[in-house]
Amino acid sequence: MMKKVVLATKNAGKVHELREVLGHLPIELLSLADFSAVPEPVEDGATFADNARIKAHYYMEKTGCACIADDSGLAVDILDGAPGVHSARFAGVHGDDAANNAKLVTELRAHGVESSPAAYHCVLLFADTDGQEVMAAGQCAGEVRTNPRGTNGFGYDPYFYRGEQTMAELTLVEKQRISHRGAALREFIPALTDYLAAHK
Repeated sequence: MMKKVVLATKNAGKVHELREVLGHLPIELLSLADFSAVPEPVEDGATFADNARIKAHYYMEKTGCACIADDSGLAVDILDGAPGVHSARFAGVHGDDAANNAKLVTELRAHGVESSPAAYHCVLLFADTDGQEVMAAGQCAGEVRTNPRGTNGFGYDPYFYRGEQTMAELTLVEKQRISHRGAALREFIPALTDYLAAHK
């Protein structure tokens, strides 16, 4: 019987990306859409790793399934690393991309700039039903600008530039090659593959 693993996100973009790259593993991937009655945990960690651990263990306990949680976000140099762990709720409402991006532009202009060096960060953490963990991290350096471009991706992607291209102008394959989540997954997948093989 395949091991049931819950992806601890309601973000359809993340679910799609993770299912694409984890589909070959001997696991049945579920998402929080399959457990709609479970309330969200309080993500009050100081780091991306803290929040990934909070989510993974919380949903593992609530669903009785192993869980993969991802905590990721944008750290902007001129904003002293903000929005950081608050990236998804920068403007106050969790997951409101338009409001978050509007606040990002407002904050940049309040500092008198139209761009700033920035980096996307991602931590992936697998929590098994016995509490054992597999964790990996990745980052992607670039620049945020006040002029958005592209319609792919999600979150801050239209404002995050690598050279003259935004993350939102890349295909999913191109994005996975350079993104923070792609970097984390390249470390995470072999580690999780080895773990699953050793814990059949």
